[in-house]
Amino acid sequence: MQIYRIDHVAQVAPDLDAQVALLEGLFGFRRVRGWDNADEGVRGARLEIPGSRGQAWEVVSPSGDASSLRTWLDEHGGRPGLHHVGAEVPDLEAVQAELEVRGIKATDGVRGRWLEASLSPPSHGPGVLWRLRGPGSLDMCGDSPAASVPVSGSPDGPSLGIVALDHICQAFPDRDELARWYHDLAGFVQVWRTADDEHPDMADLVLNIPGSAICWEVIMPRGEDSFIERFLAKGGPGAHHVTFEVADWDAAMAACEHHGTPTFDDEEGVTDGAAWKHTFIHPKKTGGVLVQLFWEERPGVWVRSDKVPPRWT
Repeated sequence: MQIYRIDHVAQVAPDLDAQVALLEGLFGFRRVRGWDNADEGVRGARLEIPGSRGQAWEVVSPSGDASSLRTWLDEHGGRPGLHHVGAEVPDLEAVQAELEVRGIKATDGVRGRWLEASLSPPSHGPGVLWRLRGPGSLDMCGDSPAASVPVSGSPDGPSLGIVALDHICQAFPDRDELARWYHDLAGFVQVWRTADDEHPDMADLVLNIPGSAICWEVIMPRGEDSFIERFLAKGGPGAHHVTFEVADWDAAMAACEHHGTPTFDDEEGVTDGAAWKHTFIHPKKTGGVLVQLFWEERPGVWVRSDKVPPRWT
């Protein structure tokens, strides 16, 4: 199968309006579409990510007690979080056939238009949910124009100054196993890896998704008390964090202060004479997604997989 474009990252939030306000205010995203699909029990909004070459961020919320998203929240203890990664494929029927051969069953979808499935090895549990759509299909959420709601205006106050969605990070027991699986399944190509013993409690690698500006990072536990082992024990091999690049570090930190959003695990350094900095925002402050921010004085001096993720649980 082939994934030729990452379309969006979607998160579930119990309060759609509050989450959209946070993304517009702190993150500087711009809402370009909204929907209220009563038949499916889903309200949602699509937001443009600055500088992301067409990628978007979507927020979906339950509409009514019978909504499948209400069930999702209940199963996750009422906590919001990342729901799926949306991507485009050239031949949806061929993708479905390939997934079935590999023992992967779609969990939802509309035949010929889109499907949902975890693309991780089935033997390791759910992993990250993907929503795949074929060419020419409508938006995967809120298909009916009649369901659209007005787009909001520009929020007041400073934002982070995000210029790109850089990568999505997945935790997995064995980075090489997952890298081989993604390569065989969808052509992901390894472009970076840390040495096995570079960090005492983790190792990672970065995969390029052909045709996409977004990369996929895989982190695995090492040692007897790895924070990644605790993460896997708690939620399985799912998404660990999402990383954005910012244009101006001081302005981004000022925006965090303005919006009452603390950061943690700050780090900075110099590579080949050029400075870089990065930090994290806790999921409690973002609507359930661990967010990493980085800035680099010159392109390429901040290497995503050389910077250790935070030991949060």
